Amino acid sequence: MQTSKDNQTTDTQNSVADEPKTHNHASAAQPNTHVTSANLTIHSLIDAQVAFMQQWLRKQAQPLSIEAWQWFSEQPLHKYISSDDVQHLVTDWLLSQPMSEVMRTDIRDILHTVIYHPVNDDVPLSELIDDTQVATLANYVGSHEQQRNILIHTLVGNEAFADLLTQTLYHAINDFMETTLEKAGGVGKLMKLGRSSFEKATNRNLDEKLQTYLHRNIKDLTRRAEANAQAHLSNEEVARLLVTGWSRIKDQPISEIQTYLNDEPDNSSIDHIEASIQQSYNRLRVSPYLHTLVTASINTWYSNHQTDTIATVAASLYIDEQAMTQLSTSLVPIVQDALDSPWFTAHTREMLKAFYEQPDIQEGLGLR
Repeated sequence: MQTSKDNQTTDTQNSVADEPKTHNHASAAQPNTHVTSANLTIHSLIDAQVAFMQQWLRKQAQPLSIEAWQWFSEQPLHKYISSDDVQHLVTDWLLSQPMSEVMRTDIRDILHTVIYHPVNDDVPLSELIDDTQVATLANYVGSHEQQRNILIHTLVGNEAFADLLTQTLYHAINDFMETTLEKAGGVGKLMKLGRSSFEKATNRNLDEKLQTYLHRNIKDLTRRAEANAQAHLSNEEVARLLVTGWSRIKDQPISEIQTYLNDEPDNSSIDHIEASIQQSYNRLRVSPYLHTLVTASINTWYSNHQTDTIATVAASLYIDEQAMTQLSTSLVPIVQDALDSPWFTAHTREMLKAFYEQPDIQEGLGLR
C-alpha cells in the first residue's frame, strides 16, 4: 500500500520544472537532489549521443548515400511520381515564370565568350559540320521536288518579284534616258519635245506606258525563268549546288561568323538575338498551343516509362551507380560540414530531448 510519504515523493518528482518550494520535512529534499542528478545525466547523455551521431554519420555518409541510391533506384517510377506531378513541374514552375534577368545575362555573356573566343580563328567550319552531313542534307533537299518547285515559284514566279524587277528596270531606263538627253544638247531637247507631243496625242503618260510595258513583259519573263529553273534544277543539280557551296566555305575559320555580327555596346547582335528568342519564349510559354504540346509530350513519355525503375530512367541520362559514387564523393565535404553545423546539432539535441521527455521513456529509465 502506498504511504503518504510515497505520495509526497512522487509529487515532488513531478514538480521538478516548477519553481523551488520550501519543504520543512527532511525527506522532501532528497527527491529533488535525485532528479537534479538525473537531469544532468540525461543532458550529458544527449550531448554524448549528438556527438556520436555526428561522428558516425560522418564516417558512414558515403556508404549510406550509395545504399540509399541502390534502394531508390529499384523503385518503380509510378510509385512516387505521377504524370500530373511531371505536368505540374513543367507547367506550374518551368513555364509559369519568365527567365530571370540574371540567367539572361549569363546566356548573353556565355554566347559572347563562345562566339568571340580566339580559338575560333584556328578552327575551320568543317569542324562543326561534317561533309557527310552536308551531302545527306543536300540529297534530302534535292529529293523533294514538289517543295523545291514551290520554293522556286515563291522566289521567282510571284507578283512581288515581278513588281520589284519592273521598278528596278524602270528606274534604270529612266535614269539612263534623262542622263543621255541632258548630254545630247539640241537633240535632247528635240526628244523631250517629242515625248511631250506623244503624251498629248495619246493622252497617256510615257512613264506609265513604259512601266505597263515592262511589267507585262517581265511577268512573262519571270514565268519563263520559273519554268526554266524547275526544268533544269534537277534533284542532282540542287544537291550538287549545295555541296559545291559548302566546299567553298568549309575551310574558312569559325570566326568568319563574326563578320555578320555587330559587337558594339549599343548595337550588339548577340543582345538582339537573345532578346528575340526571349520574346518568342515568353509568348509561347503562356500559349495554350505550347501547353497542349507539352501535356501530350509528357503523357507520351510517362506512358513509355511509368513501369520502369528509377535506375532504368536514370540510365537513359547516363546516371548509374558509378556516377552516383562519384557524386557522393564530391558531396561528402558538404555533408560533413552540414553534420557539424549548429542547426543540425540543435535539431538533433531537440529530437533527443523530446525522446527522453516521453512519459513511458522516463518511467522505463526510472526517472519518474
